[in-house]
Amino acid sequence: MLVQQYKDMLNRKSVIRQLSEFATERGKEIGYENVFDYSLGNPSVPTPKEFTEALIEMLKQDDPMTLHGYSPSLGITSVRETIADSLNRRFGMHYKKEHIFMTSGAAGAIAHAIRCIAGAGDEILTFAPFFPEYNPYVNLSGVELKIVPANTEDFQINFEEFEKMLSPKAAAVLINTPNNPSGIVYSTETIKRLAEVLRKKSKEYGHEIYLISDEPYREIVFEGVDAPFVSQFYENTFLCYSFSKSLSLPGERIGYIAVNPDCKDAETFVNMCGQISRGIGHNCPPSMIQLGVAKVIDMTADLSVYETNMNLLYEELIRLGFQCVKPGGTFYIFPKALEEDAVLFCEKAKKYDLILVPADTFGCPGYFRMAYCIDTDKVKRSIEALRRFVESEYGR
Repeated sequence: MLVQQYKDMLNRKSVIRQLSEFATERGKEIGYENVFDYSLGNPSVPTPKEFTEALIEMLKQDDPMTLHGYSPSLGITSVRETIADSLNRRFGMHYKKEHIFMTSGAAGAIAHAIRCIAGAGDEILTFAPFFPEYNPYVNLSGVELKIVPANTEDFQINFEEFEKMLSPKAAAVLINTPNNPSGIVYSTETIKRLAEVLRKKSKEYGHEIYLISDEPYREIVFEGVDAPFVSQFYENTFLCYSFSKSLSLPGERIGYIAVNPDCKDAETFVNMCGQISRGIGHNCPPSMIQLGVAKVIDMTADLSVYETNMNLLYEELIRLGFQCVKPGGTFYIFPKALEEDAVLFCEKAKKYDLILVPADTFGCPGYFRMAYCIDTDKVKRSIEALRRFVESEYGR
C-alpha cells in the first residue's frame, strides 16, 4: 500500500527542481548557453586542485580498506580532530573531537540535530525567507515547523513577531546565515539579541531552547560584511555545516555537526547522533571524502566570482527599478517582483529565457530568487534579456 503522506508530496515537488528541469529541456532546444538559468544553487567554480591531488595521492598510496571501508559511526577520528582544531584556530572556540559528528552534508546534519532535541508535540521556529526543504526536514520528523514572518526592510530577524510566536512548545530555532534565499548575513547585533531572547525564554519555560545554525554558505561572505560565528554567542548551538559550497563539492555529500562544547550534554548529543543514524540511514559518510576534506580543511575554492556576479546583478536590478536588499554573501539575490504575483512574474520571464524562482515557498510571496552561481559572461549576457523582459512586460 502506498503511504499517503509521501504520495501527497508528489503534488508539492520542489519548485526549484522543476524550474531547473525546465531550463535543461529548454537548453536542448536553443543551447543551454542561451538559457539564463538562475534556478539551482549548484556551485559554479572548480574544486581546489589540492583536493583532487590529495584524493589521487590517497588512491595511489593508502590502504584501500581505509579509503573504501565503513568509517566509525561518529566519523573518522582524525577527521573529527582536524575539524575541531580548525574551528578553534579560526573562531576562538574550544571544540574537541567529542563535539564533532560527520554527516551526509548539511541536510544530514540538520536531520540529526532535530532528532537530538525535539520530538512529537514540539515546535521548531525558523525565519522567512527560508530554504523550503526545512518543511520536510522538520515536519517529517514528527516536529512542527513554525515560520516567523519576514522583516522585508533588511531581512534581519523580525524579533517582534518571533517573540509573539515563541511558546513552551519551542524546542529549537533554526537559522541559516548567510541566508538562502536572501543572501543576507545576520549581524553580530542580530545574533546577540537572538541569544538573549533564547536565554530569557529558556529560563521562563524551564527547558533549553536550542539553536540549530545551518551554515553551508559560511565561507561565502563579501568584503566588509559583519559575519559573526554564531556558536560564539549562544552556548546551546548545534552548528550544521557542509563542504558543498566552500569546496564546490555538493555531489560528495559531506558535512558535520559541531555541538558547542559549553552546551550541557554536548558529548552525549554527539553519541546520540550515532544512534539516530540507525533510524534515518544517514550513517557513515564516504571515508575517502572525509579524509580528503581533512587534507584541505582551511582551503576554499576561488569564491570571488560570486561577489563579482552579485555586483553586476544588483546594480542592474536597482537601475531597472527593482526593490532589493544587497546580499552580504552566498550566491543568491532576492528582489521584489514588479507585480504582486511573483509566480506570474517568473512565468513571464521564461519567454525571455530567464529562469527565476518565485519566493512563495520561501515564505515571501511577491519576491523571487536568482542563484547567480553561473559564469560571469553568462550573467553579463543575461542582463540584456532582463532589460528586454522589464521593458516589454512592464514598460520600464
